[in-house]
Amino acid sequence: MALSVLSATLCPQVSTVVELNVGGDVYVTTVGTLKKIPGTILANMVSGSSKVYTDRKGRFFIDRPGTYFGPILDYLRNGQLPTAHIPEVYREAQFYNINPLVKLLEDTPQIFGEQVARKQFTLRVPGYSESLELLVRLARAEAVAARSSSVVVCAVRTDEDDARCAELLHTLEAGKTSVVKFGPWKAPPKVQDLMDCVKMDIEAQGYKVHYDRYEEKVIWGKASTCFFTFTFTWW
Repeated sequence: MALSVLSATLCPQVSTVVELNVGGDVYVTTVGTLKKIPGTILANMVSGSSKVYTDRKGRFFIDRPGTYFGPILDYLRNGQLPTAHIPEVYREAQFYNINPLVKLLEDTPQIFGEQVARKQFTLRVPGYSESLELLVRLARAEAVAARSSSVVVCAVRTDEDDARCAELLHTLEAGKTSVVKFGPWKAPPKVQDLMDCVKMDIEAQGYKVHYDRYEEKVIWGKASTCFFTFTFTWW
């Protein structure tokens, strides 16, 4: 009996039951479940091969959203795939290095469409992230004491479109109209597709925005099809 007590005192990790505090949510599982896939953050945590943090009650503490940890555990326990909040669970699976789950989720329509199709398209638009950031920054600058603010966007898919729109772009900039330019790009999606991507990425940041064709009194011919107005609503 004395030997058993001593062993339990020296090696408390032999307990198969583990409590985890994930962002304030408490989960109870087993060492075997957490170690099911070697090399993950969870497996390394309970095997002692990585630095761990504990809360005041001695539970493992993980500074991640607890809401989406349940589906992670369900997958480790019995291979069950999530049916809700798939993008969020996908991010958590990436964080925990659970590569088999990451690969399975990448085959779902939600992740495939976002990561393989849409994201790969925006990566082929030169300076996409920088232009998106500029668009938001200009809209915020125009929002002082206003309910809404607008920014003109020029989207040119080809070099020919770029040349055709150059005069109108110059005229707008000379008139001190803020214009953000996207393109040209070498990918099948059209200008409308790019505008939808821009809208989606702005809304993902929490902004309320919509876009329309840019309208002016002057008729600019085909060049006008490349210009849009993005309107942000602030309150």
